[in-house]
Amino acid sequence: MRNRVRILIPLLAAGLVAACSGGGGAGTPDTQAPKAADGAAPPAAGGSFPRNETLYTSGTQWGPPANWNPLREWDFATGTKGLVYETLFLYDPDADKFTPWLAESGEWTGDKEYTLKLRQGVTWSDGKPLTADDVVFTFELGKMETVPYHPVWTWLRSAEAVDAQTVKFTFTKANYQQWANNLYSRAIVPKHLWEGRSEDEVMNGSNERPVGTGPYAYQSHDQDRMVWVKRDGWWATKALSKDVKPKYIVDIVNSSNEVAMGLLLQKGLDLSTNFLPGIANLVKGNFGIKTYYPEPPYMMSANTAWLVLNTKKKPMDDAEFRKAVAFSVDTKKIVENVYGNLVKASNPTGLLPQWDKYVDQSVVSQLGFSYDPAKAKKLLADAGYKDTDGDGFVETPSGGKISLKLIVPAGWTDWMEAIRVISAGAKAVGINVEPDFPDYNALVDARNSGKFDMVLNNEKQLANTPWLYYDYLFRTPVQKLQTTVNFGRYENAKAWELAQQLDGVKPDDVEGMKKVTSELQKIQLQDMPVIPLWYNGLWSQTSDAVWKNWPSSAPGAPKYAPTVWRNWLEMGGVLMLTELQPVAG
Repeated sequence: MRNRVRILIPLLAAGLVAACSGGGGAGTPDTQAPKAADGAAPPAAGGSFPRNETLYTSGTQWGPPANWNPLREWDFATGTKGLVYETLFLYDPDADKFTPWLAESGEWTGDKEYTLKLRQGVTWSDGKPLTADDVVFTFELGKMETVPYHPVWTWLRSAEAVDAQTVKFTFTKANYQQWANNLYSRAIVPKHLWEGRSEDEVMNGSNERPVGTGPYAYQSHDQDRMVWVKRDGWWATKALSKDVKPKYIVDIVNSSNEVAMGLLLQKGLDLSTNFLPGIANLVKGNFGIKTYYPEPPYMMSANTAWLVLNTKKKPMDDAEFRKAVAFSVDTKKIVENVYGNLVKASNPTGLLPQWDKYVDQSVVSQLGFSYDPAKAKKLLADAGYKDTDGDGFVETPSGGKISLKLIVPAGWTDWMEAIRVISAGAKAVGINVEPDFPDYNALVDARNSGKFDMVLNNEKQLANTPWLYYDYLFRTPVQKLQTTVNFGRYENAKAWELAQQLDGVKPDDVEGMKKVTSELQKIQLQDMPVIPLWYNGLWSQTSDAVWKNWPSSAPGAPKYAPTVWRNWLEMGGVLMLTELQPVAG
């Protein structure tokens, strides 16, 4: 198991949540990329590059680069958004701070009106200026139904260029939380090159030779890599005194665990964003390899791993049964034995550590859960689940047999081991749960259509707002196919109403957000629609052989996200590149 750049979603993203899902999942199949004979980086496409000017990365791409389309936020070539195409703002999840980027400023100028001012002097890599028309055009692409941010047009009435540097957005409903997310998630594209494209071209076109406003341009690609080259004239150098340091960035297609580790040790990789089991031993040794933290959990947290129960099937439709399952899971054993402390046990709410301020500790104290087999057995007994035939497993209150399958994809070895722990814990309290490992595509089909009992899923990606998390948990109505949210098909009208209410709270009203999230946590912990287990790490291993000053928890070190995962460069990854320093001149 290597990298987590994927959340269990099909390759067709749909809706805002899919659009906002970034890299950083868990569970990944063993794959093989071309090996170099000496363990160093394989030959570069288009010739070799000066090692002291080249940053080698890996951890996002699981196949040859196939498109440079920033709207395909789940499979574009690493760096397409962030290195080439840029967003209006950047968002730092660690500091919970927005930084104006292509936009100089933005503010709500009315209850349902937002006015954006663009920076002067920003140009596309073909020399043409970035204008308000480009921003309007980009958002209006969302009127096409297959564009991931199409749902914004259910509450965005219009986007209007007031002048060359000003855009006015008018809404039918002010969804402040969603809008803030859009401000740093949408890659702005050039109208003069994209207008006239059909919907099929917009979403399925490969967009070769991309033209953006960012610090890098397309150089070359091959079966096993993507190569970007630093370009002259990046606006941030003059406007913000920001300068990316590597002249070339070479992102290598993900390799097997052994090859990735070998490349890192042999100085063929500078930044690996794969999941590498056992990396703690290298961090502690004298290998020149570092992680964000020098001790457990070693990585920043990126998303939450949940046990999702199908609430439309018996006995998972019973909240008391779901709670009993929660108390049966020995998450500590998963964290320590399966992951070697590279992950961190989740808070009962599942809210990521960066969202701690929204956790109502009094609600958690009253309604939270932890590993407690005795409590699990009592919950089952009190709810009428008893072993009536003496086989060691409880039956339903009406006497029906319980035989459940917990699925993860075959080959995702860390998750396979994790569900073996979960199965053993369930059986120990009398619940017959068997681990099962279907093919990835078969699992997606079963999960999306509701033809499953239990499944692991890692959501919701770290973002600017916990609204995304609750939107995932409580979104209704439940569809015949659930492709991006609420895979457990849990329906609670009050919870969904509260999630929508949270969306209407301004992001700077933290107390207002806490009030709503507290109510959501009460419902969540009382009803247990999903069982949060652990936080997957923002997998990141760095080498000091060629580049130094990597982000880390060390005093004085940069604190940006040390990653090139898709949809994370706008969450600090690009600023990491401006802080790097070459080891040799």
